[in-house]
Amino acid sequence: MENRVNNMGRWGEYTFLGALTLLCVGLSMTRYHLTDSRIFLFLNWNLFLAFIPWVVTQLTILTPWIERTKIAIFLLMLVWLLFFPNAPYILTDLIHLKHRSNVPMWFDLILILSFAWTGLMYGLMSLWEIERILGNFFKRKYVIFLSMGLLFLSSFGVYLGRFLRWNSWDVINEPDGIIQDTLDRLINPLEHPSTWGLTILLGIFLNIVYLSFELMKNRNTLKVSTS
Repeated sequence: MENRVNNMGRWGEYTFLGALTLLCVGLSMTRYHLTDSRIFLFLNWNLFLAFIPWVVTQLTILTPWIERTKIAIFLLMLVWLLFFPNAPYILTDLIHLKHRSNVPMWFDLILILSFAWTGLMYGLMSLWEIERILGNFFKRKYVIFLSMGLLFLSSFGVYLGRFLRWNSWDVINEPDGIIQDTLDRLINPLEHPSTWGLTILLGIFLNIVYLSFELMKNRNTLKVSTS
């Protein structure tokens, strides 16, 4: 019975995320059809990158043996961590929002927010799967703190992507450059106020979103006294 309920929840998650993705793609293609402008089609690629960490965590469900192998878990989490910053990254695409003559600004706002929210949902869903895995090794209270730390770490990744133009693939293609830029900001933090300003503030925002969802999840477990 419990497995049946879990499966229903999984299919509900897949249906909801699939519907959000189709909505985003539909909005972007509608804009392209009406304006013949490709300016926001890149959002589809960014959403695909945000989709990857969610797919990675789904592998633990489709292939349960992964969780029984420490090396497999380590590699899975490494790949997940590499792509996870792509989920909140779409939030920063709001910098492209401005008045354009061929489409109302409110449409572009809804377009970007739809992609940003969908990417964030993929990220949070994948983070909860990571929490489930970490729960096999750590107590729940420690897992929450680890998740909060991962959100700050992903915010640093967002900075690397948005302002230094590094992407997840560059860890393989140009690891020396990423390591050099990262070490420079760790060794000389006062010389890079923008790096730490965005990392800290975006990290705080992501943790607010994360803790808000945690509050809503925990609310469902509360029992109302009738006495």
